[in-house]
Order: sequence, then C-alpha cells, then structure tokens
Amino acid sequence: MKKTAVVTGGAGGIGEAVCRRLSSDGYYVYVGYVSSKEKAERIAEEISGESLKLDVTSMADISDAARKIGFTNLLVNNAGISEIELFTCISEQKSREIIDTNLIGAMNCTRAFLPEMIKRKSGCIINISSMWGQVGASCEVDYSASKAGLIGFTKALAKETAPSGIRVNCVSPGFIMTEMNKCFSDEDLNLIREEIPLGIFGEPRHVADSVAFLASEYSEYITGQVLAVNGGMVI
Repeated sequence: MKKTAVVTGGAGGIGEAVCRRLSSDGYYVYVGYVSSKEKAERIAEEISGESLKLDVTSMADISDAARKIGFTNLLVNNAGISEIELFTCISEQKSREIIDTNLIGAMNCTRAFLPEMIKRKSGCIINISSMWGQVGASCEVDYSASKAGLIGFTKALAKETAPSGIRVNCVSPGFIMTEMNKCFSDEDLNLIREEIPLGIFGEPRHVADSVAFLASEYSEYITGQVLAVNGGMVI
C-alpha cells in the first residue's frame, strides 16, 4: 500500500516542489490549497495525487481533511504568508493572518492528524520554518516571530511524540527564488546574493530534497532538529 503525504500550501513554489519530490519517492500526495484550485488540481493530476481544499486557518477545512484522509504517513506544514513592513506600521489584521497561517495553522493541522499517527505509533511531521525564525528579520518581525514559534513547536512536539514512534523535524530555508521574492529588484537581488556564502540563490528543489531526506529511512534517528537550507547565510 502506498504511503500518503499531506502538503499544506502545496500549490506554492516550495509546496509544488515538495509534492513532486514526494510523489517521485512513492507517496500518494494530497496537494493542499486555499485559492489556487486550478494549479493544485493540475499538480495533483500530473503526479497522480489528489488536490485538497485545506485552508489552515479554517478548522472546518482541517477537520474535513482529517476525516477524509484518516491516517497519513507524512504531514508537511508548508503553508505560509509574509508581509514586508515596519512592525509599527503593519495592520493588526495582517499580523493575525501571519500568525494564524504560519504558526497556529501548522499546530491545528498537526492536532488534527496526530491522533491517528499515535494510534499506529507511526508517522512523520515536517514543519517549514525560515532562517528568519532563527535570527529575525527587520521589517518582517511578525513573520519572524511566527517562524520562530514553529521551531519551538517542532522541538517540543518531537519530545512529546517520540515515545509513540513519531518524528517531528523542521526545514529552515534561506532565500529561495519563488513568487514570494519576485518583489525584489535586480539591484536588491545582487545585494542579497553577496550575503550568501555559496553565492547562489536557493531553489524550491533544495527545500524539497531536504523534506524528502527527513521523511526517509535515512533520518530514522533524527527528530526535533532544524535543517538549515540557506547557502551558509545562517551558521
């Protein structure tokens, strides 16, 4: 029987790469989406998976998904949003959206799928954080706080679920070339590249490869860890 994986934010740049990589590794993948229905359906069709309406801020969506799928071998909490703005200028609504999506959404999805994992004493959870969750970013304070919380969540949950045979880890990407970063000018990009010791920008496949490793048997003795994928920006 095929292993199953649920990927939230599966129609985004990193999410799509993760879905495709997990499919190539033999998973039946549920491609979670909020508004990108057509793209999610296309990805799901191409990888012989299934698209899934999964707004991580909606308990109705989360509960429906958990009831439909039941046990999943792998949950990848990838859904996330950001906003570049001064901390004193960002709206309360946007701040709540960031925290609710990036942190609370991941916690709620995990809370919904975890009981079946515990019953079977099997399962893997991978949270997608950010290097800004490790060191903080000016003008992305709320985003940094949400991603730092995700790291803390990873470490604490790993301790709690280890006796049940469930591993919980975190991937912490650096600058990855996705639609989220298309707002930067060529000048900005050149300045950012100069800050990356390896001298190259990350690609979604780099994150997907890291997720695949943490989900595999090669990492069976790894839990509660943060795998940094940032070209050396944060060491």
